[in-house]
Amino acid sequence: MNTFPNNPLLWEKQTNKYTSITYSETLDQVKKLALGLTSIGISEGDKVALLSEGRNLWLISELAVLCNRAITVPLSIKLEAKNELEFRLIHSESKFIIVSKNQLQKIREIKHNLPALKKIIILDPCDRYEKNELYIEELLNKGKISLNETPLAFDAMADKVLPDDIATITYTSGTTSQPKGIMLTHRNYTANVEQAFSYINIPSYYKTLAFLPWDHAFAHTASLYAFMLKGASIASVQTGKTTLETLKNISINIKEVKPHVLMSVPALAKNLKKSIEKNIEQQGAFINALFKVALKTSMWYNGIGFNRGMGIKKLTFPLVLLFKKMIFKKIKEGFGGNLKYFIGGGALLDIDLQQFFYAIDIPMYQGYGLSEASPIISANTPKFHKLGSSGKVVNNLEIKICDSNGYPLKPLQQGEIVIKGENVMKGYWKNEEATKETIKNNWLYTGDLGYLDKDDFLYVKGRFKSLLIGSDGEKYSPEEIEEAILDHCQSIDQIMLYNNQNAYTIAIIVPNINKAKSLITEDSELEMQKIISQIDKEIKEFKIGGKFENHFPQRWLPSTFAIAFEPFSEQNKLINSTMKMVRDNVTQLFRKEIDICYSSEGKNIANTNNLTNLKKLIQ
Repeated sequence: MNTFPNNPLLWEKQTNKYTSITYSETLDQVKKLALGLTSIGISEGDKVALLSEGRNLWLISELAVLCNRAITVPLSIKLEAKNELEFRLIHSESKFIIVSKNQLQKIREIKHNLPALKKIIILDPCDRYEKNELYIEELLNKGKISLNETPLAFDAMADKVLPDDIATITYTSGTTSQPKGIMLTHRNYTANVEQAFSYINIPSYYKTLAFLPWDHAFAHTASLYAFMLKGASIASVQTGKTTLETLKNISINIKEVKPHVLMSVPALAKNLKKSIEKNIEQQGAFINALFKVALKTSMWYNGIGFNRGMGIKKLTFPLVLLFKKMIFKKIKEGFGGNLKYFIGGGALLDIDLQQFFYAIDIPMYQGYGLSEASPIISANTPKFHKLGSSGKVVNNLEIKICDSNGYPLKPLQQGEIVIKGENVMKGYWKNEEATKETIKNNWLYTGDLGYLDKDDFLYVKGRFKSLLIGSDGEKYSPEEIEEAILDHCQSIDQIMLYNNQNAYTIAIIVPNINKAKSLITEDSELEMQKIISQIDKEIKEFKIGGKFENHFPQRWLPSTFAIAFEPFSEQNKLINSTMKMVRDNVTQLFRKEIDICYSSEGKNIANTNNLTNLKKLIQ
């Protein structure tokens, strides 16, 4: 912060316009809060949970905690209070919680179950404060007094922080009430921020709107700390009274902030593409037709990135330039006019989406990472990119592709992605067994499937292990949910949960044939609907209001399901010789059913396809 003292660091909109604070002003706030935290008993190694929407005080709070040589526990505002939030706060042994007013009620609901909790620090003024709650302004005032009395108090405290000290405990998504806490050190973060600029640079005048959740590993490193290293600016989304209101503010704030770079995840990319296409369609048939011609021409000209404009394509450059100025420039104006590119992370981004954004002159450079790696592992950049890949592996990181026995494979052969570097986590908090399974001889086994091409570009092809990926890039394992459903749902014989960057999880279900037959008296559509309703009723026992409602986070349970037209067996290669489900084969065989589940038809569990498949099974 001493390198760029007068550069604006943080931009925030609390009323009707954005205002900024500089690097030196931010440092002043950090010093005051750090000493204020000391005054209420925060000491080395204490865990401090941080539950808030992205805002100036989010970053200031984390830095203040870290300067106390304490540990932050960044938490998602999506977490359910009773199940997910409570577990993380107990497991992390958080003694202090820093929380926004919008999230305060969640903490109040469960605080009586948190034995280690000492104080709740609220980021906004409240009408009333309960026991052990205080407004953050009190701490800033205490810190100001302390700083005036002892000007070197902060420096003496911050100088004790060591590179190998744990900085954060970031929780994985988990499939039960026991997700894993990833321990990332100060050096993990600084190493990964350095690695982030292996093939790219940003000038200090660049600005980003950090609309991804700030606890998200990708946003945490790439939006916050990477921009700080370069003296650039970070703007937060204006927080609304509700989540929906905050989401609506994003498009407004982008035009106000005029960012140069934006971080993205696949779910957002898909929504942006739909929005752009919808706006073009509304401008009439001629503009729509012209846009499609321009898009097709630009995609052909771009190729897959590294071969852009080569060969005969050079001849179309004037036309591509014309389309850029006539059509695509207007689209960029919807993003404020300064946007150079997106950096994509969180999950795999379909190549057609990469081609679309590249064509309209705001490329979405796909990267790959893992929270356990702080998280950046590889990235496409303006100078080095191949659409469809996850980019070149960052500097100072060793990588190998291994088979199921852990033996390295040759280039172009698919296997598990395994890495080693200073950005690899220290381990899982209070979980030595999981740490030993994931880190072997200092190598991190990612659980993801991929390969390296001849130019050392990494291609991530899916999950080496049976992990699912949500629309926000969070990964989770389905087995325990599936096992619990089979244990408690008598009408289900086999089940596979599915989510590949989708808005919700679905299931492919093989009903218990004998149970199904016992429910029917005749072969009729009404009787088939009765069986499907019974399956739905049993699954709902895991949802809110059901007797197993606290077993799993609600968003990971199937929102709808498809009935399989045949059971999973060794004969159809859906079960292997060790009786384990072969997920890729199930996905391929029931592709039609999966697609229906993500259509309007699939929202009705008694749809025609389910009725037909069920009848096939019972006969």
